[in-house]
Amino acid sequence: MTMYERTVITTRRKQREAEGATREFPFGRKDVATLSAKNGEPVWFADRRMAAWETYESTPFPTLTDEPWRRTDIRPLRRGDLTLTSVNGSGVAETPAELLSPLVGNEHGGQIVIRGQEITNTGLAEGLRQKGVIFTDFITAVREYGEVLQKHLGRAVKPEEGKFASLAGALVDTGIFLYVPRNVELSLPLHSVIWAPGVREGRFTHVLVVVEDGGSLTYVHETASPTEVEGQALHAGIVELLVGQAARLTFVELQSWGHHVWNFTHERCRIGRDSQIDWIFGAVGSHLTKNFTTLDLDGQGSTGRMSGFYFADGEQHLDHDTQQNHNAPNTTSDLLFKGALKDRSRSVWQGMIYVAPGAQKADGYQANRNLNLSSQARADSIPGLEILADDVRCTHGATVGQLEEEPIFYLMSRGLPRTEAERMVVDGFFDPVMQRIPFEGVRERLKQAIVEKMG
Repeated sequence: MTMYERTVITTRRKQREAEGATREFPFGRKDVATLSAKNGEPVWFADRRMAAWETYESTPFPTLTDEPWRRTDIRPLRRGDLTLTSVNGSGVAETPAELLSPLVGNEHGGQIVIRGQEITNTGLAEGLRQKGVIFTDFITAVREYGEVLQKHLGRAVKPEEGKFASLAGALVDTGIFLYVPRNVELSLPLHSVIWAPGVREGRFTHVLVVVEDGGSLTYVHETASPTEVEGQALHAGIVELLVGQAARLTFVELQSWGHHVWNFTHERCRIGRDSQIDWIFGAVGSHLTKNFTTLDLDGQGSTGRMSGFYFADGEQHLDHDTQQNHNAPNTTSDLLFKGALKDRSRSVWQGMIYVAPGAQKADGYQANRNLNLSSQARADSIPGLEILADDVRCTHGATVGQLEEEPIFYLMSRGLPRTEAERMVVDGFFDPVMQRIPFEGVRERLKQAIVEKMG
């Protein structure tokens, strides 16, 4: 190939990339109005959708020149090929049985399963319903619980937070609304599953969890789909967690999208005085994920723990952007994210601890540990601190390493084959995060995912 030919090819590639970076999705204002009409939504929510769409139209598409996106290239997403999700769940593959298993013994406090756009399983213990607990899909909540929903919707994540936050706000087609009234404590966990097979479709979800003062809840939410061999799919989602004063929330969030899905989420928890959240992530799916996760410690004496588990292989790209905001005195945050990478995969973790002026006695910690299982895999780990108070304790750490030969040799000397020895070492690496998941069945599923990733 001549120098001239190389120059022409390079120029054309750059032109295609530039076109991809500026091309919008093939959705419009008419689609927003049609969605509202199809769902029979009240005027207040239809107006909210349209306002989010106007924000979407006025927000530039993220590019590699934007600092949060500098390490995540979304130009290969073929936006023009996407359509809105089909109207119903007909023809959609059945939800895998392992996703539906009870979390404790043989029962849940309640479970919602959304297959495609069809609600295939709903249930809430009658005693909880009588106490005022609301656990339903998001669109039903818009129609039937509008008075409660309006008080809380958008208190954590607003459409202005990003291109994909506004897109999800305008086109939300499914999701979960969970409301726990004041001083109501749930002894059994709640569970929801969004199972969304499909290709060349866009899916938009909103999860809103409200735990009022003195309430207590454990909740597991899962998003998943099978991998399609050809084509792409899009998921854009919002997660809002609102925890009142002297309340407790354990939230386990598992993502196992198919390897053809491009996944973009904006998630935020706001926690009140003397309250506690234990927020646990597990991510093994998607082709590309860009996740913004924020913890706002708004009340004095509040505590937040964030634990993350991810395993990437093939060409997967997983980017988690975390923020721990100490907005009040005597607040504590503790973040531990652990990831493993195989083949040509890549992970990005960007973390920031922020301590506001006057937030004295804040105690913040963040750590990201990565295990490279391939010479072609790459992990970027970027911790950060912004401290605007003078009586605090904030620390951070990040590591990227390979499997150590010494423990592998030890296990092999006890008769294990190398592949089994490596798997056991990787299991041990993830164990500190796994032990934070309060359900043995969920831990076993994630461990099985490790086995499959290890090959």
